[in-house]
Amino acid sequence: MSRLSRITPATPVLPRPRAHAAWESPFAEAGHREMAASLDAWCRDTLGGLPALDEQDRSALDERCRTLVGLLGRGGWLRHAVAGTAHGGAGEAIDTRALCVARDTLAWHDGLADFAFAMQGLGSGAISLEGSAAQRERWLPAVARGEALAAFALSEPEAGSDVAAMRCQARPIAGGGVTLHGEKTWISNGGIADFYVVFAREADARGQAGERGTRDIGAFIVPADTPGLQVAERLDVMAPHPLARLRFDGCSLPAEARLGRPGEGFKLAMRTLDIFRTSVAAAALGFGRRALDEALDHAQARPMLGARLADLPVAQMRLAEMAETQDAAALLTWRAAWLRDSGRPVTQAAAMAKRAATEGAQQVIDQAVQLFGGRGVLRGEVVEHLYREIRALRIYEGASDVQRLIIARELLRERPSAA
Repeated sequence: MSRLSRITPATPVLPRPRAHAAWESPFAEAGHREMAASLDAWCRDTLGGLPALDEQDRSALDERCRTLVGLLGRGGWLRHAVAGTAHGGAGEAIDTRALCVARDTLAWHDGLADFAFAMQGLGSGAISLEGSAAQRERWLPAVARGEALAAFALSEPEAGSDVAAMRCQARPIAGGGVTLHGEKTWISNGGIADFYVVFAREADARGQAGERGTRDIGAFIVPADTPGLQVAERLDVMAPHPLARLRFDGCSLPAEARLGRPGEGFKLAMRTLDIFRTSVAAAALGFGRRALDEALDHAQARPMLGARLADLPVAQMRLAEMAETQDAAALLTWRAAWLRDSGRPVTQAAAMAKRAATEGAQQVIDQAVQLFGGRGVLRGEVVEHLYREIRALRIYEGASDVQRLIIARELLRERPSAA
């Protein structure tokens, strides 16, 4: 059984998910509801048959990620992570609501499966948006089939939320190519990816680059076997995923490796994140929904003070608060996804969704752990695993405090001072 589906020997059957608030909203269409049902059935049939994973075994973790990407590709689900039907995509543009269906459903079943899906989309997203015909043909079909693992390399040791502090340089060489010098860190799929989309500050002909700012950042596709690219360190985190620190030591790239126009890498990175940030909220919804489902089943089965835990008012208040938090976050998430699919501005809505869903899921999962009591912190329990899975979502692709700043900035822009 998959890591999340291994509840206890006495309860081998997965619970059925509680009804999703988004499915009953005008933001979801019939196709999205059908996709959710199909993917849920696929997860039960496919992921449920995987052996338990030893999270401390890095090679086993790496192999599980490769296996999951292959399964998702063969199942046809990775088509939703790339754009262009000619290149294996489900449509000419990425459907944000389909991304949300995929991540929500996968996260409910298996956090590592959600990770595998998300990184295929995020890692290749810039190619879907701005790749040349040759770049799209080379990489996107392989991503959609699950045959090439993708990675997105933006963060650095001193440049996480503050992208303007980026130091990794792209220095020009003859023929229009560049050499990369510097480091990237917290790179998901680092060490197992087949290619990286790397963002670097472009130097002039004298090798000089600005200290800060975003107007001279470029984007480049770097195959994993490129000389000069080194996996400097594999990183261990509380919910194990393949992460690494990368070093670029004169990594030489031809002109064909450039993505988009010179100096527009920052805009490309932000456009990519605008697509996938809402899907982070959807993954949080999946984690939170699983926690609520587990809590409901546990409360109804657990004897307590001559009755059931579910009969106690304190437990009922917790469950009610969990459901309210989940449904509110689901509606914010699907509003943001619908806005992007409708071609409307989405920056503020995506920030609201990402913060509300990730912070809300953290609260819901914490409440579930509390309802489980001592069992809730026992390694191997679903809610314990969810407790570790959710924490990173409040940080990556824009920490919660950064989302607050984005929301406030957009509010102030919409309503300038009367003075």
